[in-house]
Amino acid sequence: MFYKMPPQPENVLTPDAALARLMAGNKRYVEGNVSSQSFTQDHTTLLKGQNPYATILGCSDSRVSPEFCFDEQHGDLFVARVAGNYLTTDFVATIEYAVSVLHTPLIMVMGHEGCGVAKAAINAVRQNQQFPGHMQSLASALGPAVREAKKMSGDLYENVIRMNVIQNVERLKQKTPIIYKFASSGRIKIVGGIYSLKTGKVELVA
Repeated sequence: MFYKMPPQPENVLTPDAALARLMAGNKRYVEGNVSSQSFTQDHTTLLKGQNPYATILGCSDSRVSPEFCFDEQHGDLFVARVAGNYLTTDFVATIEYAVSVLHTPLIMVMGHEGCGVAKAAINAVRQNQQFPGHMQSLASALGPAVREAKKMSGDLYENVIRMNVIQNVERLKQKTPIIYKFASSGRIKIVGGIYSLKTGKVELVA
């Protein structure tokens, strides 16, 4: 599972440098100065393994693609996506793998404007609305964010999206001994961001 020589040495970064690179990529994306992606240029290198410099826990929304909005190439980002960008046991295990095996120095929980799961969670809490099949579990997972957001001033919908990111960042920091060990020693940084559908910009909120 471990490899001695990373296939892309430029991805071996400190947590702060990884965050700076990620946000610089988003700036290029917003300004329309994105890099071209070519499978033929990097596929041979990536056959040797992977060493992404950032892990993204994002939403499955088709309008929000981390590789695009951070202007990154194949092998740069380790992405886990689920509607509502929240933690489950499987996603915790995925992030543990990123941290302990791939040595990814940065984790970002990324929400976005216009999140349908956040709206469903609000309806579930305020109106006791029920959803068919397993979709109810999505709304229930964001229930804590709704209850906390109700205590805040401002737009409830926007506050739920923001609070869901903040809560999951905090859960990650405390969730397991593996992640806690890396975070508390400064070997990884865990942050939260929200993607704007209007501007393409990712705002750091945690």
